[in-house]
Order: sequence, then structure tokens, then C-alpha cells
Amino acid sequence: MRDGEFELVTLKSGARAVRHLGHGEVMHPAGGPWAEANRLYIEQPELPARLRRPGQQPVCIFDIGLGAATNAVAALTCARATGGQVELHSFERDLAPLRLALADAEGFPFLVPWREAAQALMSTGEWTGAEGRWTLHRGELLQCLQPERMAGLNAAELVFFDPFSPQHNADLWTPEAFAAVRRCCRVDEHGSMLLTYSAATPTRVSLLLGGFYVGIGSSTGTKRETTTAATRLELLAEPLGARWLARWERSTARAPIGQTELTAECERLLRLHPQFAGLGPETKSG
Repeated sequence: MRDGEFELVTLKSGARAVRHLGHGEVMHPAGGPWAEANRLYIEQPELPARLRRPGQQPVCIFDIGLGAATNAVAALTCARATGGQVELHSFERDLAPLRLALADAEGFPFLVPWREAAQALMSTGEWTGAEGRWTLHRGELLQCLQPERMAGLNAAELVFFDPFSPQHNADLWTPEAFAAVRRCCRVDEHGSMLLTYSAATPTRVSLLLGGFYVGIGSSTGTKRETTTAATRLELLAEPLGARWLARWERSTARAPIGQTELTAECERLLRLHPQFAGLGPETKSG
């Protein structure tokens, strides 16, 4: 089936997924959408434990790149299983992937219990249930993240950063884009975490220059590692350290996304990043 710029495909694992017809990129290609969503975005930040915290308010999640709603539904399913609540904000400019997935109940069985919620989201922009509230922010991400449009919203505790890759959607992976995301994150004593599938050096440079602390994330099975980022260093299980800096020094891809060459100012800012303060060659992290 096809809808606009997207089509449904079957992966080698047998799982169904959505592919962009133009550049050919597949959403969640590592073992299928459901497995990757739960491994990277639910298990890695320990969402069940967050939802069970005593006196916990709804966990605010920014779901950047709604796609077929796999990550969003994984969060809602987790909330249902734990008895907690989420405040879920999904950002997307094209709802074709979600329409395709909803039309294939056999290929996307995890969406079936949330069909009415997803349909309400598409038609009215919001759904509310026992598991919390789900809001759609439709349009270009950087426009949606403008301060006047974010006014009144709670700051994000978790960010599921899952747009198409930098090769096909570079504007969303620049330091400026990550700085805009960070402005919407919690900066209190609890802080905020961002999770993404990309482990590329330019992605990590962009995150660092965007104001995040950056670390190594879980494997997806086909990818040895992914990336985590946070507003507080202590939230990272495996922060980048001296060894990563040494590899970055030798890399041919030292610039952030959006730049062909590393500028002197970007290099200065990265070296002065508080994450690397006081690191020596004996440091083992990263």
C-alpha cells in the first residue's frame, strides 16, 4: 500500500515497516518498529520506573518524528501496563505513515489497541484517556518549537528524537535545531534525556554544540551503539570522554551537521564544553 510519499514494506525479519518513496529510508529498520521502539525509547530511559515514582505527575515526552506512531504507542502501552500517565507531545508534518500503519492491522498489531486514540489525534489533534494526554503538533519542527507556540506547555522530561536521518533531513540535526529542542527540556534537578538512533560523530558534535551532554546509547542489534543526551551529565550511563575526543581529533567528519568544515569557533566551543573539563588521557569513558 502507498499513501503520498510513503509505502508499506516487509523487512527481512518479517516485520512490517514504512518506507519513504523518495529517498528509500525505512522507519525503524533494526528488527522492526516495535522492537526498536521499546529497546531505545522505553527500556533505555527506564520509563516504567519513571511512571511508578511516588506522587509522580504525568511524564512529559516530546515525540519528535511521530511517523507510524510506534514510539508514541510504546509509551502509551507502558503507561497502561504500569498504571502511570504520560503527557505526550508528537511532532509531525505528514500523517501518511500513520494512516498506512493503521490500515495494516496484521503488520502493526501494537497499534490496534490504540486505533481510536490515533484516529482522534489525526482528526482533532488531541486524545485523552486513563494513560494521559496525547497532543499532535503538526508542521515543521522548528516552527512548532518556537517559544510562542511552546508557551504554557510543561518542559520535556524525555525526548524521543526519531526523524529521518541527517542525510535526508539535515535541518533537524544541526546545533541550532538541538538548541531549540533543549530550550523545551527540563533543566531542574531532575533534568531531561534525549534518545536517538544515530551514533554518527557529526550527530554527537551537533548535540554537544546544541547544549546537551552526550553519551553512548544502547545497541539496536544492527547498530552497535546509539546516542543518549541529557541536560545533566550524571543522567548519562556512559558519557563521551577522552577516548571519544581523541577519535574526533582524527576523524574526517569533525564538523556538526549543517557545516561542511569545522569552524574555529565551533572547535573552540566543543573543546570548552563542560563535559570534557579536566579530562586526561587516562579517562576511560566513551
